[in-house]
Amino acid sequence: MVETTNKSLSKKSYIPKAYLGRYPYNLINSGNFEKYYQTLTDFDFIYAKLNHPEFGVQSLIEDYDLIDNAETCEKFKTLKLLQDALRLSAHVLVTDKQQLASQLHGRLLHKKMPKDIQALLRQIQQQTTTPWLCPVTPSLTPPGGSLIRTLSGHRNSVNAIAVTADGQRVISASLDNTLKVWNLQTGAELFTLMGHSDDVNAIALTPNGKQVISASDDKTLKVWNLETGKELFTLRGHSDWVNAIALTPDGQQVISASRDSTLKVWNLETGKELFTLRGHSDWVNAIALTPNGQQVISASDDNTLKVWNLNTGKELFTFRGHSSVVNAIALTPNGQQVISASRDSTLKVWNLQTGAELFTLSGHSSVVNAIALTPNGQQVISASDDNTLKVWNLNIVKELFTFRGHSDIVNAIALTPNGKQMISVSHDNTLKVWNLDTGKEQFTLRGHSNSVNAIALTPNGQQVISASHDNTLKVWNLDTGKEQFTLRGHSNSVNAIAVTADGQRVISGSRDNTLKVWNLKTRKVIATFTGDYPILCCAVAPNGVTIVAGDSSGMVHFLQVENTENNS
Repeated sequence: MVETTNKSLSKKSYIPKAYLGRYPYNLINSGNFEKYYQTLTDFDFIYAKLNHPEFGVQSLIEDYDLIDNAETCEKFKTLKLLQDALRLSAHVLVTDKQQLASQLHGRLLHKKMPKDIQALLRQIQQQTTTPWLCPVTPSLTPPGGSLIRTLSGHRNSVNAIAVTADGQRVISASLDNTLKVWNLQTGAELFTLMGHSDDVNAIALTPNGKQVISASDDKTLKVWNLETGKELFTLRGHSDWVNAIALTPDGQQVISASRDSTLKVWNLETGKELFTLRGHSDWVNAIALTPNGQQVISASDDNTLKVWNLNTGKELFTFRGHSSVVNAIALTPNGQQVISASRDSTLKVWNLQTGAELFTLSGHSSVVNAIALTPNGQQVISASDDNTLKVWNLNIVKELFTFRGHSDIVNAIALTPNGKQMISVSHDNTLKVWNLDTGKEQFTLRGHSNSVNAIALTPNGQQVISASHDNTLKVWNLDTGKEQFTLRGHSNSVNAIAVTADGQRVISGSRDNTLKVWNLKTRKVIATFTGDYPILCCAVAPNGVTIVAGDSSGMVHFLQVENTENNS
């Protein structure tokens, strides 16, 4: 009896695996496109395959590749929209499969979506029984646009990227001291290169795509084998951070720029330092090589650019004109002009043959951090601390247009319901409670280990909840000034909070791109929604169900808390 039962269970567990794994392929192989289409637009199948331990989101995405656009055109478009939506959400679903409903809803909730996708969204709402945040408006990046997928895995800011010549892999460098190698087709992380003991600032690929060189705040460069992920050797010699690197066209030499005010030229085969270029009086921030590999241009905190002969190591001339730090440089494809970006809010265009300044591009209201040239060399794009990007025409010396939309965070204050007390939050990591009648400080709430960004009061005025750059929320007793408990779960700064009218739940928005709903009694997360950008603000309607959140792209998310009857 036991044996029969075990065999039966084994057979039952096999059927879903076989169904989920081979069924779409078998349908296409047998010419049953209609059934294949129905299967891949069925939420039950999508949910089951995503959650099966042997498949997951990438396997599901690949099911949509079994046909091409020779099939029924409209149905093909529907399947591609679904595939693109899953690909855009892959970085979220890999770590939190419970967000499938929220992610598909947020990306596909557009009026012009095909009727079968609209039917899928209705199916999602009808069949999802666990608590989830349902977008009321299409607030996530929709499929069919320029964004293809997000690669998520670094624990801190990503400073630099490089793509292999075959377009199959991308290498990223991060403030978390690591480099990661990714498969661009699947979004999978292939391996992590560990070895630096501080921030990785820059990377460069050898022309054959077999090696990557990294530059770090730990004062070294490292050379890695891209096939094995192994470190080959370390280049030591700088006495301060290494900020930038460039390779000669033949891949035999690497040039590094450092905060120690020097550039160094290294033999990449032997790992030996060939010579040091001295002349700057402050940090060297960026370097660029001429197309012929004969000259290198450096940009420095000493407000200048220098041009060097790479064969002799001699300085040829210095570009002077910026009134502050030079952050970035770029060469036109013909190698005749160099463009520099500065902390003085300008870009300058220089003649590389004569050393003369040709013209200045003015328009940014703050530091210019980065520049890039279009392949034809006719336009340059600049990125600035004024939260904008500008596109300039180099032929007519004119700003063409500006991209706007970025925002930033400020600290906050809140009043108790009776209007007698005010709570303030600060970059000094504390909250202060003030008596509004006397103007006196009553007490200070200490406990956060970083800036406090936002606060909210419970409706009865007895508790205050604070959100911090230390990734946590804290709940405080306003009568005693004592911390009651800490809510942990975000992986980055918590920017915004809101409390429901009944005082039972708190909603938090974070730079980790998530919005979380917490039960204040159980101290547990009820539901999570992951957006495409950091969540900067949030509010909850009096019904405690509708949530509105704004992100750093300018998008506003309208969400409904669903199925929370058993989680109040």
